[in-house]
This record gives sequence, C-alpha cells and structure tokens, in this order.
Amino acid sequence: MTITVHTNPSYDILIENNCIRQIGPYATTLLPAAKRCVVVADTHTAPLYADTVLRSLQTAGILASLVTFPAGEQSKNLSTISRLYAAFSQSNLTRSDFAVALGGGVCGDMTGFAAATWLRGIPFIQIPTSLLAQVDSSVGGKTGVDLPEGKNLVGAFHQPSLVLIDPHTLSSLPTAFFSDGMGEVIKYGCIRSRALFERLETEDCRKYLPEVIAACVDIKRQVVEKDERDTGERAILNFGHTFGHALETLQNYHGLTHGAAVGVGMVLITRMSEQNGMTAPGTANRIAALLHRYGLPSVCTESMQDLISATAHDKKSTGNSVKLILLKDIGHCCIQKVPRADLPRLCREMQ
Repeated sequence: MTITVHTNPSYDILIENNCIRQIGPYATTLLPAAKRCVVVADTHTAPLYADTVLRSLQTAGILASLVTFPAGEQSKNLSTISRLYAAFSQSNLTRSDFAVALGGGVCGDMTGFAAATWLRGIPFIQIPTSLLAQVDSSVGGKTGVDLPEGKNLVGAFHQPSLVLIDPHTLSSLPTAFFSDGMGEVIKYGCIRSRALFERLETEDCRKYLPEVIAACVDIKRQVVEKDERDTGERAILNFGHTFGHALETLQNYHGLTHGAAVGVGMVLITRMSEQNGMTAPGTANRIAALLHRYGLPSVCTESMQDLISATAHDKKSTGNSVKLILLKDIGHCCIQKVPRADLPRLCREMQ
C-alpha cells in the first residue's frame, strides 16, 4: 500500500512487508544524483536491520556507512546531533546525498534534524521500526531534540523524501515497546476515528496491524496536508501531549515512555474537560480502559502542581495562553485556548 503526502515537497509512504530490503532501488530511483549516504541507527535496531539496509544500498551503487547511538530518549540531545554531524562529515555527504533514519521515533527525529541542518538541508529517508514511529513520528516532517528544559524544544520542519514502513519489523519489538506505540494509535482513534477506537476495544489489533498503521498514517496525512507548519489544525495531533510531555520532562526521560505518558495525558485532560462540561461523560473512563487493555497506565503519579509548572515550555503556548486539545466525544476533538493562569483551577476541578 502506498499513501502519498501532498506537502512541499510531497513524498510517498510505502506500507509493505520486507520493503526495507529494497531501499537501495527505491533510493537510486528517487535520488539519482546521490552517491553516498549515512544510515543512523540505535543500539537496538542496528544489530537487527543495519546489515540488510547497508547491503541493499551498496548493491544499488551507493557508498553507505553506519553510525549508531545508545537507544533511548536520553540520547535525543544536541551532543548526539554533533556525533551525527561528524559522521556526515567523515562520509563527505554533499547536498545531493542523503541520510537514512533506521529506528524508532528518537532516531527519526534526530536524523531528520541533522539532515535539515547539515549543509542547510539534505534529503533523508525514514525507515521506522517501532509502532510509535510507524503510525506517527515518521510522517509529517517534524524533527528535533530535547533540552533539559523540555521535550522537542529545538527542531525544524523537514519532510522526508520517502517513508518505508515494514510491519515485519514489529515482530522484534518487546511487549513494552509495542504498548508504547499503542498510546499514539489510541490517540488517533480519540481525535478522528470512532470506528478505529471501537475496533481496538473489541479486537486485538495485532491481528490487523497493517490496517491500523494505514488508518493512523492516513489521518495524519490529512491533517498535515492542511497544516504543514503546525499553525492551526495540526495541533490536534498533540492530544494528550501537553501533560504527557510534562510528565516526561519531570521524570528526566527515565520514567514513562512517550506513548505511556501521552496515554496518561489523554486521561488527565479528558477528566478535566468532562468536569467542565466540554466532553461527554464517561469518555475518560473509556480511554483509561483501552489503555489498560494494551498494557498502558492511566494514572498520574506526579503532583498536579509540578505537572502544571512543567508545561511552561509547551510548544502550543502563545503569550500567556496554551492551546489544549479536548475531546467532545470519541472521534471528535477541538482546540481550546486557555489562559495559563486558569490551568490550576481547571486541574483542581478534575481531582
């Protein structure tokens, strides 16, 4: 299955088992002037897939090299980006060459940011190997790194040239990482697809994963095409992220995974909006039950005061206000601009 994202530039997302074995022919067709590339992978994905990817690229006549970094959100920082720049320099990457992100969301975000800023921009190809990256972060062109002050505070918009989604790579995921991705899958059901949400409630999604991936990717495609630079509707993709990112920051990226933090954030924000009459009663409990079904938490262990303080650097903040993404009901969401001074009161009401 191929889904085309009509941004500037446009690009294809291929969802097909074993497609990563064909990255060489895809790359030479798409980027005929390219002579070299650097494949970026973490210490989890490199032993599993790097040889396959490098072999395909080299067979296609591309001089390909590999650089790795320690797996985990803790590596998503400017120090790692400096290591990627060094690898790009050693490989003599020019503007006609490219990078490949082979891994999950951390790898994709950093490789994309390094590609966006190396020589003021070179192409890159996404090969997402985690569920979270396949359904969400590999699509849309958002790249970046974390700072001690908050998540994804440094970044750039840089669309990939191609996204190769190989569902077979998910078979190597530990259960915890699969659950992590389900946090984002459930988010898509919450904001845009009641049918997806209800199917997740009644069927084990592992039995129809390619359909789930395609459904989430297509929702994101529709939103990104309307708002490529994240100035309006695209904010709905951050449902659960205001509190989710705050949780990750408070735990210094050593606690809840991203998907788990987003899940808790979805429940928190929905309990708040229910208490204020903006969401159908019982919605938060349905979300919590679905999170539990897929092995994710729904309860916040941090104090609300600390959580609110940690939202200070939320990227959806404008002036003294923050854009909250709220559900009217499952499958229907809205953007509500709220003065930051009102957050403590709103959060007290949901406790």
